Amino acid sequence: MKILTIIGARPQFIKAAAVSHTVSDTLGLAEILVHTGQHYDAAMSEVFFEELGIPHPAYHLGIGGLSHGAMTGRQLEKIEEVLLQEKPDWVLVYGDTNSTLAGALAAIKLQIPVAHVEAGLRSFNRRMPEEHNRVLTDHSADLLLAPTPTAVENLIREGLSPSQIHHVGDVMFDAVKLFRPIAEAQSKVLSLLPSQNTSFILATIHRAETTDNLAVLQRIIQALQMSPLPVVLPLHPRTRKVTPDDWWEHRNLIILDPVGYLDMLVLEQNAALIVTDSGGVQKEAFFQGTPCVTLRTETEWTELIEAGWNRLAPLHSVEAIQATIETAMGSRGVTLDVYGDGHSAQKIIQQLLVH
Repeated sequence: MKILTIIGARPQFIKAAAVSHTVSDTLGLAEILVHTGQHYDAAMSEVFFEELGIPHPAYHLGIGGLSHGAMTGRQLEKIEEVLLQEKPDWVLVYGDTNSTLAGALAAIKLQIPVAHVEAGLRSFNRRMPEEHNRVLTDHSADLLLAPTPTAVENLIREGLSPSQIHHVGDVMFDAVKLFRPIAEAQSKVLSLLPSQNTSFILATIHRAETTDNLAVLQRIIQALQMSPLPVVLPLHPRTRKVTPDDWWEHRNLIILDPVGYLDMLVLEQNAALIVTDSGGVQKEAFFQGTPCVTLRTETEWTELIEAGWNRLAPLHSVEAIQATIETAMGSRGVTLDVYGDGHSAQKIIQQLLVH
């Protein structure tokens, strides 16, 4: 069986790593990796292939840095060319990026079965391009691989066939279990901090909804400057590009260049609190046992809010963001067992083999 996997952004590299390791250990399976180029910065892309042991892509389409429509359209065209050449048995897509939707559309128009990893996630915010990507992909896919019971419920509520839907757990949990020991042994990222014995907050800011609204972004930065602990912030290229340098020149902020996955795991594990607008980092925080504040008005991972591991920060004022950060410091959530047993990749492969 030939599986063609389409990825294009950091979270997808991490998820694909866990599944690709399982594919390589399974007789009779071959994987063709296609990188759309949606994240084209070396620090945001190439480093992940190196440190996670993912085979370098057979195809690198180099399509990034465009508007949503242009990016999706060009990816669709180029992915179709690859599919016509490779003729895979399955197309495997992850998450909710433009690459996800383009891959699913290209495959279904050629009548190639599509499997969607992380099916059923919903923010119920229709202003998010990602929300449209994930809904359209779910309603196009043949196999819906849901990470949580909530995701399964969302799919059934939308009228999708239960025979298509399988609760396989979360491949990001697989990845944390697989790579955390390697990260602990290899990462030197803590040596970049002024004092390795000082507690710190880890922050990430990269979503377009945040970086495109400079008023909101400035409030977030001002709140981080007022945090009770130093804030370590690996600065995303998009965020750096839209902000003046002096916004980051503050004694409470420790600015790093973008870090790879192994370094990120170590930072998450050692942080007193994580403040993020990322979807994946919210879960990584939970897997590491670290409380989290999410810089958004909603989240796809509602169970983390309900269990007390995550808090949504109101973005209307500096004081509201700061208060949420201070409340979250030192907090702990209740025990939560909805993301599987760390063997999601094997369950995904099993579903591909039996369908």
